[in-house]
Amino acid sequence: MWVILVGLATLALVTGWLPSADAVDIGVLRAGPILVFLVAVTVLAELADAAGVFDAAARACARLARGRVWALFGLIAVLAALVTVGMSLDTTAVLLTPVVLTVTRRLGLPPMPFVVLVVWLANTASLLLPVSNLTNLLAQQHTGISSIAFAGQMAAPAVVAVAITVGYLALIFRRDLTGRYSVPAAVRSADVVTFRVCAASCLGFAGAVAAGVAPWAAAVVAAIITAAVFALREPARLDRSLLPWRLVLTTEAMFLVVATITRHGLGSVLAHLAGDSGAATTATAAVSSNVVNNLPAYLAMEGAAGHDHTRLFDALLGTNLGPLVTMWGSLATLLWAERCRAHGIRIAPAKFAALGLGGVPVLLLGSWAALHL
Repeated sequence: MWVILVGLATLALVTGWLPSADAVDIGVLRAGPILVFLVAVTVLAELADAAGVFDAAARACARLARGRVWALFGLIAVLAALVTVGMSLDTTAVLLTPVVLTVTRRLGLPPMPFVVLVVWLANTASLLLPVSNLTNLLAQQHTGISSIAFAGQMAAPAVVAVAITVGYLALIFRRDLTGRYSVPAAVRSADVVTFRVCAASCLGFAGAVAAGVAPWAAAVVAAIITAAVFALREPARLDRSLLPWRLVLTTEAMFLVVATITRHGLGSVLAHLAGDSGAATTATAAVSSNVVNNLPAYLAMEGAAGHDHTRLFDALLGTNLGPLVTMWGSLATLLWAERCRAHGIRIAPAKFAALGLGGVPVLLLGSWAALHL
C-alpha cells in the first residue's frame, strides 16, 4: 500500500495537481510534528515492549483477576484503554495484541474475545487525548486548543464509547467469558533497571502530554531516555528496525494525496453530505473512514467543518469510532490483523464487518449524545 500511496503523491507533485505551496503547508508544516511524534512514540513503545513492560502489565491483570475469566476481560479492557489513551491506538494494536494472545494461550482461554476487545478499544478509547490518535493531533493542530481543553471536550464521549465497547463485546462473547483459569505466578523482569526506566518513561510521557507539553516533544524526550538505557545495557536492541520508515512514508504520502483530491472536489462533496448537521457530519466521517481509511477521511472532513470546532469534534467521533466495519478503516486495525495472522489467528472480514455493523451505530449515537448533551 505504501508504494502506491508514495507513487500517487509523487505524481500529484510532478504534475502540479498539488501546488508546491500547498505541498509545503500540508506535507511539512502540518505533517512534520505528527511524523516526529509517530517515530518517537514508536521507538518508545517498541523498547518498552522489549523491556517487558506490556507483558508484565498483562500478567498483572491475569493475577488480579484471580482466575475469573470475566474479571480478566474487564482488566484487559482497562489496560487497552490506558495504553490507547496514553501511547496511541497503534501502540495498542501492534504491541498489546501479541501480548494478550500469548497470555490467553498460556491460561488456556479462547483468544478471540480478548483480541477483538483490544482492537475495538484501540479505536474507541482514542478520543480522549491528542496523542491517542493522529486524527486528534491534527484536530488539536487545527484548533490550537491545549491538551487539557481537548480532553475536557472529549471526556464524556470517550467514557461513553469505552463503556459501550466493553458492554457490547461482553454481550457478544458472554459464553466465552465464563469459568476459571489457574492464576499464573509472578515473573521477575530479566533486567529490572531497564524495565523500571522504560515503565517510568511511558508514564512520564503520558503525564507530560496531559500537563500540556507538546506531544512530539514529550515523545522525543521519552524515546531518548529509553534508547539511552538500552545503549548502556542492551545496545544490540538498537537497530534500524526500530524506525517505522514505511509508516512514515505512508502517512506523509497520505497527507499529500488527500490534499490533492480534496482540492479537486472531495472536500466539496463531503461538505455537501454533512450539511449543517453535527449528526450528519459524524455519520459522513464514519462512512468515509470505512471507505478510504480514517486519516484521509479526517483530513477531508476538516475542510468541510471549517473553523467550527464543534463540527470538528463531530467529525472526530466518526473518524475514531466509525472505522470498525472494514478492516482497512484504520491503520491500527490493519496492524492488528497482521499481528493476529502472525500468531495463527485469522479474522474473516465479513465477521468483522457484521460485528461492527451491530455496534458502531450504538457507539456513534451514544458518543454524539454525550458530546452535545
